[in-house]
Amino acid sequence: MITFPIAKINLGLNVIEKRPDGYHNLETVFYPVPIKDALEIYKMDDAFPSDVDCDLKVSNLHIEGDEQRNLVVRAYHLLKEDFPTLPRLHAHLWKGIPTQAGMGGGSSDCAFMIRLLNDLCQLELTDQQMIQYAARLGADCAFFILNRPCYAEGIGERLQPIDLYLSGWHIGVVRPDIPVPTKEAFSRIHPHYPKKNCKEVVMQPVETWRQDLLNDFEESVFALHPEIGDIKAKLYDMGATYAAMSGSGSALFGLFKESPDKLSQAFPGMFTFCCEL
Repeated sequence: MITFPIAKINLGLNVIEKRPDGYHNLETVFYPVPIKDALEIYKMDDAFPSDVDCDLKVSNLHIEGDEQRNLVVRAYHLLKEDFPTLPRLHAHLWKGIPTQAGMGGGSSDCAFMIRLLNDLCQLELTDQQMIQYAARLGADCAFFILNRPCYAEGIGERLQPIDLYLSGWHIGVVRPDIPVPTKEAFSRIHPHYPKKNCKEVVMQPVETWRQDLLNDFEESVFALHPEIGDIKAKLYDMGATYAAMSGSGSALFGLFKESPDKLSQAFPGMFTFCCEL
């Protein structure tokens, strides 16, 4: 079986307070974007010599760390705790979503693995049950079970679907070769409540977002990496109605009324993507 995990952007991201457990409570709006990975799983032959239950291979983009610690494998083992008859599996993950970009690639892979296992093994899990599993593996993993615009609170796991439609708008995404580790981004943040809640702001016309829809990570990330801030400014120069960093970076996106056809020429050597939403 094969599936295609997608990316997300954050429309506004406000870090409102630090929790006693060391995490931070957030307010954000998740919006799906059709930048995709490909995840294929198939049952391992009983005679296949392997000392692991889920064998993962990653291709196209390099991911640091032990593949057995990848969220795809962790999702398998989490479900196997409750469903011990899960078969041994081979998994192949082709990465198209840029890593350490604030676009949720790893979280999406995790959630789509849960959905694949639910279908392959006929576990009959509801969306809410899959959300609960996904939330145990990462802050924004739960969103990718639903894959529709959602307002999120808590650490990103408390989801409220919202009627937000950006059809007709064009999105341009730029990811420079500057990884921004999530831990580093959070270490420089100063939690506070925003003047306007992002859910209320996104219900207004996109033309009004520039002043009121903020990503709290931009101040510290742009100070560390001014070239990331320069990309946001250039997206506005190219005609974006709204531009921002996604998540804790380093990908940026712009919403355009017309397709930003020269995006790749404007940002040579960087990952770029554009499409109509």
